[in-house]
Parts: sequence; C-alpha cells; structure tokens
Amino acid sequence: MTSVTAQALADFVAGLYRSNGVPASDAQLVADTLVTADLWGHSSHGVMRAPWYIDRLRSGVMRPVTEPRMLVDTGAISVLDAEDGVGQVIAARAMLDAVRRAKAHGVGVVSVRNSNHHGALGYFTRMAAAEGCIGMLTTNGSPAMAPWGGRRKLVGNNPWSIAAPAGRYAPMMLDIANTVVARGKIFLARQKNQPIPDHWAIDETGAATTDPVAALRGVIQPMAEHKGYAISVMMDVLSGVLSGSGVLDEVHGPYQAEKRSRCGHMFLALNIAAFGPDGAFAERMEQMVERIKAVPRVPGCEEVFYPGEIEARNEERHRREGLNLPAKTLADLAQVAMRMKLPVPDSWPAALVNGEDARSGNG
Repeated sequence: MTSVTAQALADFVAGLYRSNGVPASDAQLVADTLVTADLWGHSSHGVMRAPWYIDRLRSGVMRPVTEPRMLVDTGAISVLDAEDGVGQVIAARAMLDAVRRAKAHGVGVVSVRNSNHHGALGYFTRMAAAEGCIGMLTTNGSPAMAPWGGRRKLVGNNPWSIAAPAGRYAPMMLDIANTVVARGKIFLARQKNQPIPDHWAIDETGAATTDPVAALRGVIQPMAEHKGYAISVMMDVLSGVLSGSGVLDEVHGPYQAEKRSRCGHMFLALNIAAFGPDGAFAERMEQMVERIKAVPRVPGCEEVFYPGEIEARNEERHRREGLNLPAKTLADLAQVAMRMKLPVPDSWPAALVNGEDARSGNG
C-alpha cells in the first residue's frame, strides 16, 4: 500500500483525462468522482477504474466531449441521448437537470440512453441531497449474474442509489448492486492477489470459487438469492427499457474497451419543500438517525451506523490522513501516464513506475 493525498491523486487523474481530449472541467469532475469513491472506502469504484475508462476513450467507443441530445422535454420529464459521452459527466448533468425540474414541478425525472459507466452512484444522488431533494439513480450494466436457476450471464448487477439530506447529520445514502458483491470488489481482490469468499461467485462449470479470475469468467451470485435477481431485472426496466437504451447482454462494461456501452440510467429528484416544510423533514430525519443509533447492540458490535454514515466518516478520515491504495492500482495509473508521456508523481515508489509491483499483483 502507498499513501497519497486526495487532491494530488485527483489532479493526477484529471491530467490523464485532459490528455485524452476531455475538457478540463469534465476531467476534474471524473477524477473527483473516482477519488471520492476511494475516500468513502469503495476502492472497487475508485481510481482503479481510470485506466479502463481511458482505454475506452482511446478506442473511440466513449467520446471525450460529452454533448447529450434532448429527445423529450415535457416539464417534469426529459429523455437524453448521451451519444456515448463520458458517463460521469452525463450523470452529473442529468441529476442536476432532475433537481432543476423538481424545483419547478415537485418531481424531476431524467431518462438517459446510450451512456457509459459512471462509477459510484451515490456521488450523484448526494448531489440531489445537497440541493434539498431526495435523489434516486438506477443504471443497468453488462451481464454479471444469471437468471435465477441459470448458469449463463445475462442480467447486469444493475445498481441503484437513494440519498436524502439528514439535517445536522451527513446525508443518508444507499448505494448497492444487486449481486451479492459488486463486480468491482472482485476486480479489487484480483488487484490485491487475494481470494474471495466462496459464496460470491460460481465458475464457468457452476461450482463455487474463491479465485477472483475464475469468478470474473463465471457468474456473480445475486444478493438474497431470487430477490436480488428480480430487483436487478426491474432496474433494467427502469434504466434500459424505459430509456430506449441497451438491455441485458446488449450492455457492455467499462473494461470492454472496444465495445459501446449502451447503458441506460434513470434519475429521480423529489423536492422536499414540495411535500412540506424543509425544517420538519430535517427534524424527522435527525430523529430517525438518533433512533437507529440508539438501538441495543448485539455482542461484539461497538456502534450501529445509519446508511451513508460509514462513507462520511471514511471521507473525513482519508482527507485528513491520506489514501492507502494497492500498489497495482498506482502501477496501472503510472503505466497509463508513461504511455502518454506524462509525469508520474515523485512521491510514488520507483518500483511502481518501473512496473515491478504491478507484476506481483496479477493473480
């Protein structure tokens, strides 16, 4: 592990995107979304993914300049064609558009087609929470799980997020995939050359596996068995079918550098003020948080957390103390920089720059 500061890491990653034609403000946004995921403790959706996205820019399946086309504009509702733009950029614009519509109509819904993977969904739902709204975001993704009872990948993990302001507390936030674990966490285990729990995935023969490489070739299990599968299918209805984007195996993941993503999203914003006084909502949320945290604990549990609290605490600590990232993640970023003849931070160990540690983590 190597410690880096959040700002230095964001500036470095933004430089990689700028060098691939992404406008400066968009590059900084993408970098901030990735580093924020690392700050929250979700390195599976952090800067580890930057080389994948950059490979997609270099292959031409993701356009560096994001210029969405408005297809439907009917007050509270809009439909956008992202035209293969950068996923994080379209997600930020769509969520803020949903918020704008919610301020005018009480609710705002933005449906997006032909987009790209946009990392941690909670980054964008928290944008709505910061504007006095409850935000919801659904997306589809490339096949990760089989229909319940099957053994061929067809259904994405199709994550979703909801965030709400919580008065004097950090926003309440849910950000989950419908597989038992996000695929990025299996990629992260591969980065660290570590086994995975045997209930996460099955290999190509249908047998449980602890090998992250075999898991990625096989099928990730749904959370809560058939329930996770059913939720994931319905998220594809909201994200892919409704938007007119790709569905099921028509969607391709961020690590598939030569294939258009065709993923779809749905953004929902509810203007809290349209439902009653802001102050009353904040007070009720604070009471809710306090009741959750006051519940009697089981043996061995030191504290009960409300959804989103752990991420908020992690962000505060990591901004203060720095981020400890896997050597292979930094090595992969260094390799991308060197291919583009960009400088690598002097503080990074020479072994990372020379690729020595990268070879040790291939698994």
